[in-house]
Amino acid sequence: MNNPIPYGRQNITEEDIEAVVSTLKSDYLTQGPKIAEFEEVFAAYVGSKYAVAVSNGTAALHLCAMALKVHPGDKVITTSITFAASANCVRYCGGEVVFADIDPETYLLDIDKVRQLLESAPNGSYKGIIPVDFAGRAVDLEAFRKLADEYGLWIIEDACHAPGGFFTDSKAQKQSCGNGNFADLAIFSFHPVKHIASGEGGMITTNDKELYEKLLRLRTHGITKNSDEYKNSLNFAVGSPVRSSVFKTYPNWYMEMQELGYNYRLTDFQAALGTSQLKRADEGLAKRREIAATYLEAFKGKEYIKGQSGVVEGHAYHLYVLEVEDRLGLYNYLRKNQIFAQIHYIPCHLMPYYRDLGWEEGDFPEAEKYYRHCISLPMYPTLPLEEQEFVIEKINSFYGK
Repeated sequence: MNNPIPYGRQNITEEDIEAVVSTLKSDYLTQGPKIAEFEEVFAAYVGSKYAVAVSNGTAALHLCAMALKVHPGDKVITTSITFAASANCVRYCGGEVVFADIDPETYLLDIDKVRQLLESAPNGSYKGIIPVDFAGRAVDLEAFRKLADEYGLWIIEDACHAPGGFFTDSKAQKQSCGNGNFADLAIFSFHPVKHIASGEGGMITTNDKELYEKLLRLRTHGITKNSDEYKNSLNFAVGSPVRSSVFKTYPNWYMEMQELGYNYRLTDFQAALGTSQLKRADEGLAKRREIAATYLEAFKGKEYIKGQSGVVEGHAYHLYVLEVEDRLGLYNYLRKNQIFAQIHYIPCHLMPYYRDLGWEEGDFPEAEKYYRHCISLPMYPTLPLEEQEFVIEKINSFYGK
């Protein structure tokens, strides 16, 4: 096998290219109609009322923390097995990140460990929870919502790995990741290795109109052009020192910066690409689940496999993770054979930045155990069966099987 096999890869079709080129030839490269179009179809896809397109998933997390009023010293709980942005968004606002351990079976934030944190602290100690749909497996947000309501907490669902994923609630209803039925806000990423690629890009979904309108302002410098929200007088807006009944409406040029926001906008051509990609989302998801089933069957019962993602209803399979013996040896062996597996993730609490804040090795035994053994295998819809079989063959070969 001569061609390198990455762990993830975007799939750009002629239809995608035509959508981008058409937008590049239009009147708008940014702040145009493609943004609203992408937001509308994405909200429909996940089943939320509102969606706000932003420049990337990290920007989405930051704006969520701002919209939910994370202030210096506020404590927010999240998992250590995630990309650093899930925690960093709290730090951007001056808040305090409190990590909790994972469930070793699901690799997700362990709700029992979160409950222990809440029960061991005075009421009001914590402000919110950021559960992560890690690898594409949906968190049981119904259970987290019940816990959060007991303690007056908000929830940001980090669904970057899980568009199209779902969990089944207590009424046997499928609850799509990001649908807003249990989390106050949810975020997605459109990085090239994700299900939907727009180069860079992110989306926030919610069912809360007030949060939605606040997010729209925050992504554009905290500016509003909605006259119903204006705080300055009409006289001031017109620019006249004379008070007069002549002025009936605010002029078209007028706008107000009402809070400190950011330029976290998505471009129209990125939105066009995302909209085009979304049309193939279900097809790609079905292929990912097919690949996962093949991996499961290949490694089921192998003594050198300590754990694997398996086949789980509602799993979106951004990643397929194995836990193995001699992870470093396998990783290097696969690379020699042009298979570029990846490690997801180094525990956040052991990054030097968070170590400097007081976290240390031994704080979260399950997360650290998982990290010692985890390796993410190639997983993307265009992965040919023969290449997947080559990956499986090389893993078995490394272990002499």
